[in-house]
Amino acid sequence: MNETVVTVVGNVATQPDFREAANGSAVSRFRLAATVRRWDRGKEEWADAYTSFYTVWAWRALAENVVASVSVGEPVIVRGKLRIQEREDREDREGREGRESGGRRWLSADIDAATIGHDLTRGTSAFRRVSPSRPLPIEPVRMVAAAPERVPERASDRMPDRGPGPTAVPAPEPAVGPVPVPGGAPAYLGPPPL
Repeated sequence: MNETVVTVVGNVATQPDFREAANGSAVSRFRLAATVRRWDRGKEEWADAYTSFYTVWAWRALAENVVASVSVGEPVIVRGKLRIQEREDREDREGREGRESGGRRWLSADIDAATIGHDLTRGTSAFRRVSPSRPLPIEPVRMVAAAPERVPERASDRMPDRGPGPTAVPAPEPAVGPVPVPGGAPAYLGPPPL
């Protein structure tokens, strides 16, 4: 079957939410707003035209990383499979369920994301690799309200202060030439010294 793969550049319109699917895999979703900009010849400036909204779905590790990394208003680039689905409200106008013709119908543009990243033409970002052996420090659900983490600027900021470092002690010279081996003939390590 042919899939429609799209790349959409826009801004995050809603805070990404996180939940577990019935099969236990992580899933996250958020709304993406993509505004078309056109050159207005009369005013000689760029102007906003129309805005399209997409529901972006992320699964498994991507879902966890999205919740930890993306916030409302941030510019992102999303690449994934486009799905247009017809949806219908289950309630009629009087609030009763089960009536066949009472629900409101609309089309939904969903993107099953393969990759999501910040748009670096509009700002900077700091990347942190997350390995499966070292999970996120906070549960993804709580990270929605957590303050952004300060990005270390220097290597010394990454490690706790443990006093003066080993910079004052010179590194030992590598062993070269014959090295005595207990109970046997000397072993040879590397070229002879000059």
